[in-house]
Amino acid sequence: MSKSLKRVRAALEAAGLEPEIREVGQARTAAEAASSVGCEIDQIAKSIIFRAEESGAAVLFLTAGGNRVDAEKASGLAGEPLGKADAALIRAQTGFAIGGVAPVGHLNPIRAWIDPRLLEFEAAWAAAGTPRHVVRIESARLPELTGAEEADFTL
Repeated sequence: MSKSLKRVRAALEAAGLEPEIREVGQARTAAEAASSVGCEIDQIAKSIIFRAEESGAAVLFLTAGGNRVDAEKASGLAGEPLGKADAALIRAQTGFAIGGVAPVGHLNPIRAWIDPRLLEFEAAWAAAGTPRHVVRIESARLPELTGAEEADFTL
């Protein structure tokens, strides 16, 4: 088991959850991930990370699989312009590689917002620290587990 996957499992267990982690092969899109676990595309929690242009910090937007982040709305929430986060920033901030960024188990705290659409479901599926693993998380627990603030930031 990879260190990243172990970190996600440990974070969820520390929160009192029994993680349901599945290996799905290479799920490069939310649609592929949804198909592999048999859920709706919007039950896939995508971790979208931007670079805050003034502070240089990474910021996280957890969005439903079928939604896209509106950069203008996201910048308004962050209070500064947002740009593309490169792989090095993402790895340094979260400890995860692109494609495997989980909503929990980050190496460093990160400011985060969550798409209200994700909270409409009993559960969501998110990357579990690798591009090949997903974890089922009770949607209502996501804000608490991630420190994410519910906000409208999608197109």
